[in-house]
Amino acid sequence: MLDSMFTNVISSTESQITPFSFFICTLASLVLGFLIAKFFMIRCNPSKNLIVTIALLPMMVQAVIMLVNGSLGTAVAVAGAFSLVRFRSLSGTAKEIAAVFLAMSAGLAIGVGYIAIAFAYVIIVLIFNVIYTLMDLGKPSPTSKELKITIPESLDYSGLFDDIFSKYTNFNELTKVRTTNMGSLYQLHYSIMLKDISQEKTMIDELRCRNGNLDILCGRPCSDKNIL
Repeated sequence: MLDSMFTNVISSTESQITPFSFFICTLASLVLGFLIAKFFMIRCNPSKNLIVTIALLPMMVQAVIMLVNGSLGTAVAVAGAFSLVRFRSLSGTAKEIAAVFLAMSAGLAIGVGYIAIAFAYVIIVLIFNVIYTLMDLGKPSPTSKELKITIPESLDYSGLFDDIFSKYTNFNELTKVRTTNMGSLYQLHYSIMLKDISQEKTMIDELRCRNGNLDILCGRPCSDKNIL
């Protein structure tokens, strides 16, 4: 059952594909594409264009693999060339790119005739995706924060808040400095890890006394880290 439908293709230069086998593989690709697209709509809000692309991608890759006259090397090269179109657009999140590659690999497996393996492969990947998501694997610690502090240009920000950070954080790093308000203010970006999440307000109150009660923003780390 796990053997390729096209065992003769590997040893022959002519395609052994029949209309029936093409129909079966296309149907399997559409089913897997729909399954993958439906799954990756869970707990995220992807665009409709991305979902439609993921749903159709296995069928498109499978068709390319099947229609290159049995040359697996040529099929992989053509499918790789088509995949470059994905990277001519803006970078997607890590989860979106994983969905694209899962759909491509499923289409590749079906294109060479391994339909049962393709289904097993996709189901295993989706199951472990759920397991890792429920385990919160890689989830940032709730004590990890991104802190933005606005100060007047007259203040020297080097070591300005070191005593407060040593009191309330286990880790702190100045990651970026930018000017704002026509250069009259500085905005300092820190990556910090709090010792006690319940002391966040107390820390902000002390920072306000130090920066002249200008804007302070403390929140979750930037989501740009989700982008590959």
